[in-house]
Amino acid sequence: MEKFRAAIIGYGNIGKFTLEALLEAPDFEIAGIVRRNPEDKADIPSDISVVGTIDELKDVDVAILATPSRKVEETAVNILARGINTVDSFDIHTEIPALRSRLHNAAVAHGAVSVISAGWDPGSDSVVRTLMQAIAPKGVTYTNFGPGMSMGHTVAVKAIPGVKAALSMTIPVGTGIHRRMVYVELEDGYELAKVAEAIKNDPYFVNDETHVTQVDSVDDLKDMGHGVNLVRKGVSGKTQNQLLEFDMKINNPALTGQILVCAARAAMRMRPGCYTMIEIPVIDLLPGERDKWIAQLV
Repeated sequence: MEKFRAAIIGYGNIGKFTLEALLEAPDFEIAGIVRRNPEDKADIPSDISVVGTIDELKDVDVAILATPSRKVEETAVNILARGINTVDSFDIHTEIPALRSRLHNAAVAHGAVSVISAGWDPGSDSVVRTLMQAIAPKGVTYTNFGPGMSMGHTVAVKAIPGVKAALSMTIPVGTGIHRRMVYVELEDGYELAKVAEAIKNDPYFVNDETHVTQVDSVDDLKDMGHGVNLVRKGVSGKTQNQLLEFDMKINNPALTGQILVCAARAAMRMRPGCYTMIEIPVIDLLPGERDKWIAQLV
């Protein structure tokens, strides 16, 4: 089986689980890990290179960006300019179309592929929503997240001045409406009211009911579990009352890392440009020959 060489950019929670997924993938080799402090090699196998820039790694086919969403574009443009494919889990839903357009131009200019928003939502859930839309063209789909820790929202809170540590929990209210429960440890000299106002005005939170609570220890509250329930009630042809449902309970960063690896594999089979997961043939997310999977899954 042909093997692709992947680099991991960033080594937080998602980077660590991406490494696990790559180690289990039959069609990948690990080119190395790029992180801000390459001297920190804790929990990384000794035979894997840890460096400060991607230029220090050899023969990289695809870079998996395990970075905060707000760092994705800058990082991707830099790597695409080297002719290296990129995959990310950018999760600011409203900004995806514009990012796709900008990275498409960068990818085509350098003969590379960029797959964006390849987490579980956006990402694999987007594929399920697309299938539901096709099966019942008229109707309404509700995406209900949680209860669980939101990685993107938690990272956004940590970037707010005065926040020492944070946890953002997503609580489903129903019919696609969510409550954000945010727990923070504050730096000395900061007032909870002002920090809470900044959090609530952040684009990640501005459209949801958000509650901010100060705690002594965020670590005492953390649980990486999450989940989603997708429901569509609609019409097939002229037949009413078609009810479709998809449900899963997951470890958030572990599933994100796995999907990033699947998207990295698909990127190696695509023409230059930028794509979301709903534009990728689902069979290209799997390793090996198509005929094998057609015989097994169809």
